[in-house]
Formats: sequence, C-alpha cells, structure tokens
Amino acid sequence: MYVADKWVDYEVIDTGAGDKLERWGQYILRRPDPQIIWPIADESGAWKKADGHYHRSSSGGGQWQFKSSLPERWTIAYGELKFHIKPTSFKHTGLFPEQAVNWSWMMDKIRSAGRPIRVLNLFAYSGGATVAAAAAGAEVVHVDASKGMVQWAKENAQLSGLESAPIRYITDDVFKFVQREQRRGRQYDAIIMDPPSYGRGPNGETWKLEENLYPFLEFCTTILSDNPLFLLINSYTTGLSPTVLHNLLHTTMKGKFGGMINCGEIGLPITQSGLHLPCGILGRWESE
Repeated sequence: MYVADKWVDYEVIDTGAGDKLERWGQYILRRPDPQIIWPIADESGAWKKADGHYHRSSSGGGQWQFKSSLPERWTIAYGELKFHIKPTSFKHTGLFPEQAVNWSWMMDKIRSAGRPIRVLNLFAYSGGATVAAAAAGAEVVHVDASKGMVQWAKENAQLSGLESAPIRYITDDVFKFVQREQRRGRQYDAIIMDPPSYGRGPNGETWKLEENLYPFLEFCTTILSDNPLFLLINSYTTGLSPTVLHNLLHTTMKGKFGGMINCGEIGLPITQSGLHLPCGILGRWESE
C-alpha cells in the first residue's frame, strides 16, 4: 500500500461503524466510508468534538450537521501546496488527501526530468495534481466537465502562488477533448487520470469504467510524446484490483514505450489504531 503519511494539516483520527473521523486543519469532520465495517472502539473523546457530521439518509444521499463555529471554507497545506476545503452536499470536501503520495511522486519525476514537461490532467476535479505538477515546473492542461470544479482548481493554484504558472483550464468532456488534441497533433509528456466508476456526458453518453477504461487509455497513448515521463491512473471503483491496472498499463504502455509499472492500494494512516484506511488503487507507468 502507498500510504500518505507526510501530512501535518490532515489526519484520520479514528474509524469505525461506517464512519471516519478526520482533522482538516483545525476542524474535525465525521464522514461515512463504506469500507469501514469494523466497530468504533471508543466513541467518546474526539468523536464528540466533531465540528461537522455528515448523516447518511436511508433514501440515499444525506446532509451535514455543523457547529456554528465552522466556516464555509478554510485552507490547509501540504508542504508548499495549499488547498481550499469546503464540505459539499455529497459528503466530499474538495480534496482527496491520500493523493498526496502521488503529488510527491510526480513532483520528483518532473523536477528530475531535466527537460520541459507538459502534463495533461484528466477528470482533474479541484486540481490537487494540477497544483503539484505546476509547482514542480511543468506546463499543465487541466480538464474537467464541471465548471465549478475548474474554478475551484484555479483558486487552489492561486493559493499556492501559481496564478502565473502555465496552466490551461478546460471545462469539457475529457473524451472529446482528447480526440481533438489528437487531431491537432498536440502531445504530452505525462498524463494523469482519475476516472469515475460511472458517469453520463452532456449528450447522454454513458461511461462505465469496466467497459471504457481500456479503449480510452489506449487512445490516450496516441497523444503521448515519443519520450513520455509517466502515466498515472487512480481508481475508486470497488472490486477493481491493482492487478487489473497493471494488466491495462502493460497492454497499452509497456509494449509501446518500455518503462516500469507499479500498482497497488493507496491509503491513509489511522492515528488511534495504527491501522491503515484503504482509499482506492493506483497504477503508475514511468520511463526508465
């Protein structure tokens, strides 16, 4: 497991009974997590101090219950990177802290490349990877279908002092954008993707990870440069194993570019128990 254990402004304090208790800066949130099927060892102490609690609804979805002292949004940092945190109606906060292991990895790759690197960040959400790549000196194209998330990414870049960095923000369907880039002859040295398990496009197009990831990944290889640096896939789809990502990368990337593949679970340390919370899987292809 790749464990994001270098955080100062964030921690998983405890877990149990389908919930995780997290510290985001100075504020404590309680949120559901379907993989937490063990009980809470002691629901006193920190559990009673939560500033916000997301209550699931039996009919689907849910809602937040906040203490009056909780601001609408606040800022946390991971090293030189800064992010706005804001609890959303879908229980999320605008950041996936386990991705810090990927931010550190890609920043090291970009800084040690010894050449200009152009990065394409697909399904880019609020821009954690975009900010990391830009801070390391890369030119970045950030693509997400949500206008609100693209704006959030811009704000995160500004927080990190990257308002003048070479970042292009694109609000678009990622598949159509990649197709247009191929027709334009645009190439990238690195691609990052965090595809959803299921999605629906603006014209009713459907995306199912198990059916569409391989052909999409294969098409993405056509817009890579002749000397690509890395390709990173993140997945939160339950039931998809790291071996599946390894096989996909071996089939699409290794035969064409050589290089190395590393895949595995990604997770966070749990302070109270000393255990690790699984948070999905990753697949990394990198040049040798």
